Amino acid sequence: MNNRSHILSARDIEFAYRAGENVLDGVDFAASAGRLICILGPNGSGKTTLLRCMLGQLKVDSGDVLLDSMPVRSYSPRRLARMMAYVPQFPTSAFAFIVREVVLLGRYAHTGVMGLAGENDRAVARQAMIMTETLAFADRTLAELSGGEAQRVMIARALAQQPMALLLDEPTSHLDVKNQLAIYRMMVRLAHDWPMAVVCVGHDINLAGRFADEIVLMRSGKVIAHGPPGEVIRADVLKDTYDVEVELIDTGGDVPMVVAH
Repeated sequence: MNNRSHILSARDIEFAYRAGENVLDGVDFAASAGRLICILGPNGSGKTTLLRCMLGQLKVDSGDVLLDSMPVRSYSPRRLARMMAYVPQFPTSAFAFIVREVVLLGRYAHTGVMGLAGENDRAVARQAMIMTETLAFADRTLAELSGGEAQRVMIARALAQQPMALLLDEPTSHLDVKNQLAIYRMMVRLAHDWPMAVVCVGHDINLAGRFADEIVLMRSGKVIAHGPPGEVIRADVLKDTYDVEVELIDTGGDVPMVVAH
């Protein structure tokens, strides 16, 4: 796969919040359209920092982050928002807004800060709600929704930006098992059916192994492994990443279930 097929990539990037204390240390990463990529690793491994560097929220100390073959730093905020969307771990939208208003906020990069949503903007927002199965409660406020429903609304808002790449930071961390499965199935549909590059930071190895097209394992600011789940989910690789012993259980599928000891 050549670099032109990569929507989003990081080339040997380094980043430190304090001089001499690298949080990212020579990280290479690439995401292509039609792929769900899950970034996993222990706490403090640099996963969220990598997302923030790819989003342009943090300026890398060396290396480069490319979006559609151009450095992220070269994009204006408005143009960047048309090409890349972000779903944070903790939603920040005002819970007094109704769902359709929240989703329409995703059109800000297309209408402008003072612009009014037009017919096309409403049509895009409606399609985003259909894709995320949130149209049924479009006239309810976020405060009336469950955690899983609210998370789907945040994803719908991101989709309304019509991005090439969708980045999510631990989108299932506060959800029950049913909603975790629903979010992962949705991410697969978005990657495969729209299509776009979907990059998700998470902690659940078994969910990632079941749904992801690719897994990235990180530790101490470095990429330990990157590839299809069947190649990455190995006892020796997981030991190197998490410093725990694991048992791999054959469940009859392509990827074994991981049990840590």
